[in-house]
Amino acid sequence: MSAAESPELMRYCEATARAARAAATQLTGVPGEIRNQWLWSSAERLRKETDKILCANAQDLKAASGFGLGEAQIDRLKLSPQRIEEIATGLEQIAVLPDPVGEIIESVRRPNGMEVSRIRVPLGVVFFVYESRPNVTADAAAICIKSGNAVILRGGKEAAYSSQAVVELLQATAESCGLPAAAVQIVSTQDRQAVGHFLRLAEYIDVAIPRGGAGLIRRVADEAQMPVIKHFAGNCHVYVDRSADAEMATSITVNSKCQRLGTCNTCESLLVHAQVAEELLPGLLSALHAEGIEIRGDRRTCQLVPTAAPARDEDYFAEFLGPVISVRVVEDLEEAIETINHYGSGHTDAIVTSDLAAARRFAESIDSSAVMINASTRFNDGGQFGLGAEIGISTDKFHARGPCGLRELTSYKYVVYGNGHIRE
Repeated sequence: MSAAESPELMRYCEATARAARAAATQLTGVPGEIRNQWLWSSAERLRKETDKILCANAQDLKAASGFGLGEAQIDRLKLSPQRIEEIATGLEQIAVLPDPVGEIIESVRRPNGMEVSRIRVPLGVVFFVYESRPNVTADAAAICIKSGNAVILRGGKEAAYSSQAVVELLQATAESCGLPAAAVQIVSTQDRQAVGHFLRLAEYIDVAIPRGGAGLIRRVADEAQMPVIKHFAGNCHVYVDRSADAEMATSITVNSKCQRLGTCNTCESLLVHAQVAEELLPGLLSALHAEGIEIRGDRRTCQLVPTAAPARDEDYFAEFLGPVISVRVVEDLEEAIETINHYGSGHTDAIVTSDLAAARRFAESIDSSAVMINASTRFNDGGQFGLGAEIGISTDKFHARGPCGLRELTSYKYVVYGNGHIRE
């Protein structure tokens, strides 16, 4: 019998999903103060059990080379006392955010006296599939519980020990705070068939959220029988306009590309206006080269910067997630917009300019979840936008777009107050 047909695996997946559904139902009656107390207590316990988390992380790091992880991927996997402190602080930041559950979005009194309100409610059960980053385990759990949802976490094998240790801590804290432990569950098997089973359990799971490589996200989108919040790639651009300040353009581009290489909001492609390319491009690319970035450019770029390698068309579609950037010289703003909308992934794109009209035209015309004007692409992040931690960045256009914070993990329902009203 194949793994896909394993009754034991199917029973495990269904039991996990059923427990999450029961926990989500229980959470609807839990006051926001208790959910916040869980966040505060979890942050404190993370600090107290730092050594335990680091010990689990060391097991993951030891196995990392066997999974073929690159330097940037190992950096994303690695925890330290400072990173654990950052995770704990992130939980506390979520705790002080306004509780979205029960928010009255709007309320009107009809001519017949009925009061019709739209009330924010949790989505229910979230199936979150992600890769390699143990800090995401805590972030996702925190943002789901704060918004009244139960969550089933399916992390990558690369961070299995770290994620398990974090979830055990969160579950123990939940029980001590009076929350159902099953509100936060982690899939205990690395069998890839388990993901397929969960994606068919639409009677228990309300939404699937994949976060990782394009292959993972496409699989979830193809197989899920429930709605999916997703983005396939983060091919982000910086466009340096003809009016850009050279120092600002260099600073923003280097930060967008080099601040962290392996994130979805990292710049992967640079466009420079032809009128300033000769003046700005050599120095800008020299700054990137000094950071160890390989330059792949068009004909004009290679003429101006002989160390640049010729780019292929597929390089302009690529999400490198490493020390490579594609570069192109464009004739004007309109070509920059056309290029970004053609090659980009709808994630994050930036313009560096001192021309307000150009900035407005760029913002209106770029079809991405976030458009940055004179700011790094790395700012497209839930924490940086004041949402607290995010569960992902969506490039979809329905329900949620951009960083998915607390409100993006809620829906709404209508609540109607009458006084014996009947319809004629």
